Amino acid sequence: MHKKTEEDPLQKAILLAEDDALSSSYFQSVLSGEKYIVITVENGDDAVDVVRYNPNIAIVLMDIKMPIKSGIEAAREIRSFNKEIPLIAQTAFALAGDRETILEAGFNEYISKPISRKDLIATIQKYI
Repeated sequence: MHKKTEEDPLQKAILLAEDDALSSSYFQSVLSGEKYIVITVENGDDAVDVVRYNPNIAIVLMDIKMPIKSGIEAAREIRSFNKEIPLIAQTAFALAGDRETILEAGFNEYISKPISRKDLIATIQKYI
């Protein structure tokens, strides 16, 4: 039985910025199983807007390669008005030097796809 407490993950909203339908479905499945509220967007521009106008977002999981505005560009813009929100980069296309670029853009952490359910939840719980 699930008992609701002040730290209940039901109260935590996660922004998932992901343009790949299969990846998005996987993340949503894992996160909804953990009782998080998941808000999804498919491009970096929308991710910036959601963070800007929704103070209930506790953490952002952002793909690096997205249309309109990349995850790197979106992270830099989010950091211009919100220095506190945890930003977790996710990508399947990690190259040498990418980690430094990602962290310099303002991300707190970097995860590589495919990511296991256990590692995803552990990363989120580290920040919220």
